[in-house]
Amino acid sequence: MASDGLLCPSCAREYSSSERFCEVCGMPLVYATGSSSSTKREHPASERQRRARKIKPQYTEGKLVEVARAGDQPQAEFIANLLLEEGIPCVLRNAIGGYSPMIGPRAVMVPESAAEAAREALAYERP
Repeated sequence: MASDGLLCPSCAREYSSSERFCEVCGMPLVYATGSSSSTKREHPASERQRRARKIKPQYTEGKLVEVARAGDQPQAEFIANLLLEEGIPCVLRNAIGGYSPMIGPRAVMVPESAAEAAREALAYERP
């Protein structure tokens, strides 16, 4: 087993602590469940790492395409979190020029390989 107990959650290959992603399937590495609790305390997963582990590798290919438009930053972040729950990464872009941290529309961009899945995840059909 790797000295720090890092492994791929998808294919279970073991890696050293210097690696971050599986070279075979691209998944972010995690601590092995059998590794010591002191190792886990020394290297707790950050929020960014926990979010990255949700991303499905098949949704990371291709150029960015717009799949939705949000009215403001909070709405855009809500959409981004919905997509992340489906394993779809996204980037939020200010849809207007200039600097406006919270106001103004935002374009929700995803890699081409995730565009169809993102549109399906965001589709809303009224009952």
